[in-house]
Amino acid sequence: MAYVDPNFKTKKALKEAIAAGKHVTVFSPWRYPTAFMRIETIEGPHYPEPHKWYARVLVVNGIVTKVL
Repeated sequence: MAYVDPNFKTKKALKEAIAAGKHVTVFSPWRYPTAFMRIETIEGPHYPEPHKWYARVLVVNGIVTKVL
């Protein structure tokens, strides 16, 4: 699992930001990105808040380009 930056409180807010062309990055506290383009599962909001949503996203060069 991974997180996105900025820390969205809802999946809807993430989708709206991507649709508006905002710069959203993916990070994982325990591993490094290994591919230029990949599908990643993200969760939010960030720890220590309880996770309330999950999403599959397309990541290109560390930037979220699409919510699947």
